[in-house]
Amino acid sequence: MKAVRIHEDGGPDVLRYEDVPDPEPAAGEVLVALRAAGLNHLDVWIRRGLPSVPKPRILGADGAGVVAALGTDVEGFSVGDRVVLNPGIVHDGRITVIGEHTDGTYCELKAIPAGQLYPLPDRLSFEEGAAFPLVFETAYRMLVTKAALREGEWVLIWGIGGGVALAALELCRALGARTIVTSSSPEKLERARDLGADVAVNHVDDDVVAAVKESTGGTGAAVVVETVGEATWERSLASAAPEGRVVVCGATTGHSPPARLYRLWWKQLTVFGSTMGMPSDFEGAYELIKDGRARIHVDSVLPLGDAAKAHERLESGAQFGKVVLRIPA
Repeated sequence: MKAVRIHEDGGPDVLRYEDVPDPEPAAGEVLVALRAAGLNHLDVWIRRGLPSVPKPRILGADGAGVVAALGTDVEGFSVGDRVVLNPGIVHDGRITVIGEHTDGTYCELKAIPAGQLYPLPDRLSFEEGAAFPLVFETAYRMLVTKAALREGEWVLIWGIGGGVALAALELCRALGARTIVTSSSPEKLERARDLGADVAVNHVDDDVVAAVKESTGGTGAAVVVETVGEATWERSLASAAPEGRVVVCGATTGHSPPARLYRLWWKQLTVFGSTMGMPSDFEGAYELIKDGRARIHVDSVLPLGDAAKAHERLESGAQFGKVVLRIPA
């Protein structure tokens, strides 16, 4: 089969489109003929060596396709079924991620435990199926499982246009919360307003904290979705309402910001760490998608062989939604 692998850490140029042996499904596994693979920033970190993984390694956490073969002891699936992968595999209460801890989805065939597969309805394309799992599972765990989001609450979401941020916007809309989103791009802010964001703020030119206070009647955001780290942390704490919840799933600009501990006790804030999700998080998000209450946003679709160009698009920060690789039948 064809696959995209890394043999060393580095830039997009280390991605190799090459022939690799076809996998065989073991007992309890399903062989999936993938039709699409979604990109995540996790793929970029692994490609750069953050963390460095055993090589060669096929990248990619997200995928959708059709069942090609069944291993022994598999029930509930038939050859030809359309399926989507849950990228988080639970081991003894801990989560390992496809593409980080095992070979991933930038390939034509993938053998995967049957419990990681879910039916993909006909109304969703393979590209849409590959675009939602990791980011929606992550955002659902942040907002619902950790922060216990309630209808009518205000949520601050940094960096709209990225996968987790857009998933958070969609989940907030579906669950009746109100949203304040930020970006440095006027075009992205306008698109977010069109998608239903209540308030959109330029985090370079405008005062985000003041905009949050004004929008919430001086109270602040009940929940802050924090994925950025050093560049936003102080403003996240300042924007949070008394007894607010700040949920952290990443730190793309640096992981050691000033702690500002006084804000934690003075406001009695709760800070949650969150990563990926359990099956219940995936299923909760997927139900909202299947019901049409949460939408999937695809930025662009490129052929599997153009994985390097897809990584360049993702790293540019210009995308609005998910970058997806199309895999030929």
